[in-house]
Order: sequence, then C-alpha cells, then structure tokens
Amino acid sequence: MMTKKAIATLLMLVSIVSFSQKKADNNNPKLVIGIVVDQMRYDYLERFASKYSETGFKRLMSEGYNLKNTNYNYVPTFTAVGHTSIYTGTTPSMHGIISNYWYDKELKKSIYCVDDSNYNGVGTTSKAGKKSPKRLYTTTIADQLKMFQMGKGKTIGVAIKDRSSILPAGHSATAAYWFEGGDAGNWITSDYYSEKLPKWVKKYNKKKYSDEFLNSQWNTLYDINTYTESLIDENDFENHFKGEGNSSFPHDLKELRKTNGNYSLIKKTPFGNNITADFAKAIIKNEKLGKGEYTDMLTLSFSSPDYVGHQFGVDSKEVEDTYIRLDLVLSDFFKYLDTQVGKGNYTLFLTADHAAIPVPSYMKTLKIPSGYFEGDDILAELNKAILSKYNEEDLIENISNFQVFFNHDKINEKNIDLNDFSNFIVREIMKVEIVYKAVTALDMQTTTYSKDILNLLQNGYNQKFSGDVLFVPSPAYIEYSEKGSTHGSGFAYDTHVPLLFMGKGIKQGESKKPYVITDIAPTISSLLGINQPNGTNGDIIIEVLK
Repeated sequence: MMTKKAIATLLMLVSIVSFSQKKADNNNPKLVIGIVVDQMRYDYLERFASKYSETGFKRLMSEGYNLKNTNYNYVPTFTAVGHTSIYTGTTPSMHGIISNYWYDKELKKSIYCVDDSNYNGVGTTSKAGKKSPKRLYTTTIADQLKMFQMGKGKTIGVAIKDRSSILPAGHSATAAYWFEGGDAGNWITSDYYSEKLPKWVKKYNKKKYSDEFLNSQWNTLYDINTYTESLIDENDFENHFKGEGNSSFPHDLKELRKTNGNYSLIKKTPFGNNITADFAKAIIKNEKLGKGEYTDMLTLSFSSPDYVGHQFGVDSKEVEDTYIRLDLVLSDFFKYLDTQVGKGNYTLFLTADHAAIPVPSYMKTLKIPSGYFEGDDILAELNKAILSKYNEEDLIENISNFQVFFNHDKINEKNIDLNDFSNFIVREIMKVEIVYKAVTALDMQTTTYSKDILNLLQNGYNQKFSGDVLFVPSPAYIEYSEKGSTHGSGFAYDTHVPLLFMGKGIKQGESKKPYVITDIAPTISSLLGINQPNGTNGDIIIEVLK
C-alpha cells in the first residue's frame, strides 16, 4: 500500500507531466504551411543560385534545414500522386491516387482524380467546380490535425490546379480553392466545402489581379545575356504559344491571351505564381490563419512552373526566369508571414511533386541515349502477337500510364488462362525496343522488390486500380512531343526534388542522407504531436526537429 507521502509525490509528478504536456501542446506553431512547387528539380536550387535573393530560396537554406538527397519512392511521378503522397506519408499502393487520370476497370473509361458529379461548383457555373477528394482513400496531415483538435482550427488548400489544392487539404478541409481560366479568371471551389464563396473571395475575384500581368509583356527579369544557366533563347527544343512564330522573348501576353485561352494563359507564365501567392496572403489575412487558439494549416502549391516546363523544357530561359521570379515571390511571402503571423509562430516546408526530364531531342545532340515512343504503337504490336498466338482480338482494353489492362470478360469467355496470358504479354512487351522492364500484377502481389526501379513500381501499384501488366520505358525515353519536358518515371531526373523545412521547431542545417518523400508527413505529425495519417509508411526525419 502506498504511503501518503508516496501518493503526494506521485500526484506532484503527474501534475508536472500534465503541465509539461499542456505547455508542449501550446508550444505548437500557430500556422503550418506546406509549399509544393510543381515540377521543381533539385538542381534548380544549385543551378540558379547566383540569381536568387538572400530572402527566398536562400533563406530556406540558411535559416532552415536542407535535405539534399530526397527522392520519390514510387512510379508514376505525376502531379496528383506527388501531392497526395507528400501529405499522406504513403504511396499509391495505399492512398489510391495512382495518376492524374487513369483507366477505371469497372467503368471501362478514363477517370480524373478529383472529378465528382455529386457536387457542383461554387463561384462558377462550369464543370470546373464539380470536384471532391472522394478518390483519396487515406487521411492527410491536415485531416489528422483537424481530428486531434476536435474539429477546431482551419485547414485550407490553394493552387491553380484543382488536384493540387484538393488532395493535400484532405477530406475535412475548411476550404480548397483553385483557379478557373478561360473567360472567368476567378478563384473557385466546390459545394463539397461550402454552399457559397465567402464575401472576401467574391470581392477579391472582382479585382481581376491577373489582368495586371496579362495586359503586359513577359520579358526576362534581368538582362537575358546574364541567363547563362540555360540554353540559347531560340532553339529547336521548345514549344511556342499560339500566335507566336517562335519561342523567343519577349512574349506579348496582351496579344497572346486572345488566342491562348484568355485567363488560362497566366498558368503558363511565371505570373501564375504571383496570383497564387497573393491569393494565399488574402486567405491568411481574411481567414485569420495563425491568429487563433488552435493550429491552422495552409497547403499551397505553385502550379505554373509545371506548365512552363512542359511548354519550353527544363533548360529553357523561360524556366530560368520563372524560378528567378518565384524566388522573389517566396521572399515576399515569407516576409508577409513574418509580419502577419509572426516570425517564430509558423513552420513550413517546401518540396516538389516531381521533377522533370531534359528534352530528349536535346539530349540526343549530346549523344545521350534518349528518345520517344507511342503507346498506340506498343498496343499494335501486342495485338499483332495476340492474334498470332490466340487468334483473338480485343483482349486488351487499354494501355495508359505504363500499364496494360486486359479484357477479362473476353479472356474468361475464351477460357484463356490468365497467368499464361499475363506472362505472354510480358514476354512480348519486352521485345519492344524501348521497354526496359515489365512485370505482371501477380508479380506485384506475390514478390517483394526491395530496391531499384521494380521497388518503385511496386510502391505505385494498387491492386484495386492498377493494370494487369506494368512496364518501364528505357531511361530518357518518353511518350511526349519532341519539344518541351515531361515527367512520370522512376528515374532520378523525375524523382530527385528539393526538401527544405523552416520555422518553429526546426533546426538549422543540411544533410545528404537519403530520404523519401513519404517522410514529410510523419515528420510534420511528430512536430505537432499528432497521429500520423492513417496510411503512413514513411519515417520521421529526426535530424530536422529541435
């Protein structure tokens, strides 16, 4: 039996622990900001460093923690998948977002990751608002924070792209906003979140901030002759805007908006970053993020670098100018956070949803193995082989996202052994010159691949949604036009991205140790003292936390 003195001592210890826990909880940042730069290669931090200010990217590196060897740990490296994996701490094998678009085996058609006909747009009468996160099977950091705080605190997503706003903010978000181009030029949402736009958003949309940029020219911020980190301005590896005879600076946006989708044009310029950051600041101010008793979260994605990279290629002067300008946008945004939320009251991280490949037609001039392929050509070769062996047609329903989907009804009807057919398709697809690896769905389900590209392929495989055969094109071979850059593979040019943390609870420093993108969510969860998202399989990056 415990003595009174022992009981008193125990109660005192419990009191101390309780007080310490309460103090720790109250010591959380007032605002967490996740910043994702769409299509940012890690080397942009290094390559354009001489052009950056001291208060943008360099501030993140000097005040925060720079993880220089962070990679994606799955295939495919697409926008929706990257954003989802960052905030869920898991891969498509668990969270269910296997691409931007994918072939639905039940519906027999391609579907979009955030389309949802059950909801209508708010701030728009078009289909651009019929969205929700229903296809996301797990929780995000934002969901876990909301549950931990018993529904208190605000979680808001913002990006030009709907998927980049909706998926990070999760199921329980207070709001998610994305930009509608065309003749609208407004920030919109879905009635999944609310029945009407807040008054301040309506007022903001009336400003038409985009016009400030679209009624002018896009020229390089500095003398173009100083842009020595990119190819010559006029080359054979870039697409140009409709209405332009070439891809050289300057780009007359006022004239080009007439033939390039009006407000949609701003997405393909660095100024899409300006309007995104400005709207994010308006969200922080009008929603009073970081001002309440509970921790708020803002998921912020800069989508324009992806559009610019696709259009002009990763080695273009347009991409260089976009990142020089983004650096200044970030600098201004950080200063705003210091003033509005208070330096020491917020924590943020910056990463990318994927990187991108140098234009293969350019790499060919350097004698680097690279090239292009057409998915339809692969399908034609497989159908030819199937007809020869089985004397049947239409046994393949679809090829997309480096996956082959079978017509299971017809395979069953013809009493064709599924495993034999799967292995036959693997053997035949491996005969295609540009195919580097191929495996069956059964391989994915029964064999554990612990390293290299097959491990990444397995992490991206979802038994419920993925195809019957998965294949990997050879390094630097892409299904794309011969101008501009793209992404999607498990090779380093697509997987190696920046990862920087800064703010409350974060150490200063850098590391070259290997980390994967799914480590972000458990790290932020640990910082906040909350449960990790329910599908998380990443690890806490202990060295960044104080």
